Amino acid sequence: MPILDTPDAWLGPQIQFDENWIYRLSPEDIAELRAALLKARAREPDFHRWSREDFPLPTLAIRIGGWLAELDRGRGFLLIKGFPVSEHTKEDCAAIYWGIGLHMGRAISQNTDGDLIGHIRDTGADPKQYGVRLYKTRAEQDFHTDGADIIGLFCLRPAKSGGVSRIVSSVAIYNEMLTRRPDLVPVLFEPFPFDTQGQHKPGAKPWFEISICHFIDGRLRMFFIPWYIRESQQHEETPHLTPAQKEAITFIEETANDPRFYLDMNFEPGDMQFLKNASVLHKRTEYEDWDDPDLKRHLLRLWLVEPNFSAGEESLRTGIAANADTAAAQVRREKRP
Repeated sequence: MPILDTPDAWLGPQIQFDENWIYRLSPEDIAELRAALLKARAREPDFHRWSREDFPLPTLAIRIGGWLAELDRGRGFLLIKGFPVSEHTKEDCAAIYWGIGLHMGRAISQNTDGDLIGHIRDTGADPKQYGVRLYKTRAEQDFHTDGADIIGLFCLRPAKSGGVSRIVSSVAIYNEMLTRRPDLVPVLFEPFPFDTQGQHKPGAKPWFEISICHFIDGRLRMFFIPWYIRESQQHEETPHLTPAQKEAITFIEETANDPRFYLDMNFEPGDMQFLKNASVLHKRTEYEDWDDPDLKRHLLRLWLVEPNFSAGEESLRTGIAANADTAAAQVRREKRP
């Protein structure tokens, strides 16, 4: 099988100081975002009910179209810098971020609570407890993918130290396997069991099967959450991992954590990172937080689906179903005066 030579097969050190993946918001961009916020809020206070037309970005929308093209057919990631979060409330920041998301796709649920905007911060949860999502802790979260076309993070406040966003090209990892362990490549296209972490529907099995890699529209796509795969083995009915599957998982992890492959981003307030989930693995290093609650690390997250995207597995584009209690609460909220 030939080495893949596509724009998303990058190596971190080679592009670390290349600013082509960075866009700095101009004063005009920021003014346009503020104007869109005022117009949308005048029509509907609840931003969850906005449509793309409610949040007009006549100039910036053209730029966002370029961002989508870069995510879909280019490197698969970008960093937007310069939004003045200190001049806005958290509610305004969330609303503006939601408005940008409307021009990039459709938000889907990130958990059984039905969250369409996730709050990435330490809740004091035990990272070793089964079912605890690691984004709710300060612990390291190793390389993985999520469950949407586009994964977005918006930094409101960084950590006191640590909490580095580290990304790596899944295509570059695949190429390295082709070079060093071609015998493992076919294994990536076999079904692997993934634990649901308690996020499955009542009566459904607590694991599902999907291959780590597949090709769509001539591009490699990867879905990889190694601890979900390993934790699936706790269920008696789950297919046992073969020695080759275990080797393949370890190879991906070790290659992703090799400094020759990954790229680091130290988030600053106002930074927005967007990743193409199917071609970029992401990681968060352990961090030390501030004692002052008003200074603690806080990021917002969007999971977006874009219908025209050459995305990954279709089953990963629906989000995590909200439980019945959450659904009922949403109905009550929608019916309020």
